[in-house]
Amino acid sequence: MASRPRAGSGLGVWPLRIERSAKGLILRGTGGLLLGLALVATGPVPGRATEGVAPRPRAIISLSPNVTEILHGIGAFSRVVAVSDYCTFPPQVEGLPRVGGWLNANLEKVTALRPDLIIMTDDQAPLVKDRLDLLGLRTLVVPSQTIEDVFRAIREIGRAVGNDEEAKVLESGVRAELAAIRGKAGGRARPRVLCVVDRLPGTLRDLYVATQGSYLTELIDIAGGDAIAPPGAANYVKLTTEALVSLDPEVILDVSQAVTTPAIVAGPLREDAAAVWADLPRVRAVRERRVYAFRDRTVVHPSQFVSDTARHMATLLHPEAFPK
Repeated sequence: MASRPRAGSGLGVWPLRIERSAKGLILRGTGGLLLGLALVATGPVPGRATEGVAPRPRAIISLSPNVTEILHGIGAFSRVVAVSDYCTFPPQVEGLPRVGGWLNANLEKVTALRPDLIIMTDDQAPLVKDRLDLLGLRTLVVPSQTIEDVFRAIREIGRAVGNDEEAKVLESGVRAELAAIRGKAGGRARPRVLCVVDRLPGTLRDLYVATQGSYLTELIDIAGGDAIAPPGAANYVKLTTEALVSLDPEVILDVSQAVTTPAIVAGPLREDAAAVWADLPRVRAVRERRVYAFRDRTVVHPSQFVSDTARHMATLLHPEAFPK
């Protein structure tokens, strides 16, 4: 898995790259650092079915960014023939066909690519799976709500594409990194943290925050903070500015710009998050200048990059323990 500049990438060994060798699977970090060797048997021959097992897919379509990232992380990206409109990693996605988003998947383009497997998340499935099933296409739906869902998605995708052992290595590495972050952040004062996942660009209207149970609030816990969002029926809930003032968070993690399109994030419409939040001086996080804007889109993708997100959160919550 090729590395790239990322928020906090200098603080750990991520992203990971998995390589095959005569001795098994090699796990490397940034700069080629050898992290481990997993002795494994050779996997199934590409395209050949074993008894009771579907053939290893040669043409995979990913309908979600986190799925594409996981496919890359387990060494299966070379077999991806198309991705969603929102996939940005790895950089090679720019050379692949786009097949739409959640509500506008181009079924004609999908079928023309003759995929062996189409992978999507549980959020997407109600919107598109039935139509793909009617076309007789093989699909896989993976969970995406919690950190354990991330690990389950890695395992299920690995199994479906014939990269089980690579998936095991990737899962093990992510679990170890999260455990190390939790251990280093443990025993410290835990600031009260609010994670804003969406709002009207340039304003504090239509605020949505991550609630208890979402992987983002779980990452805040790992990073040494207390997520204070009110409970909700889903993992995200709309919040008024009055309610936000009442919660009075010590730290605000604003990932809303990570959700917007790349053109808005990088172009002339890019906002000044500090100026936007200056409208709420009654909030402690604003007064103490502890509002942090995230622009890396993988922050909001439940993939192996959750460890990067946790580490970056930890550097903001406890800079004394996680120096840059």
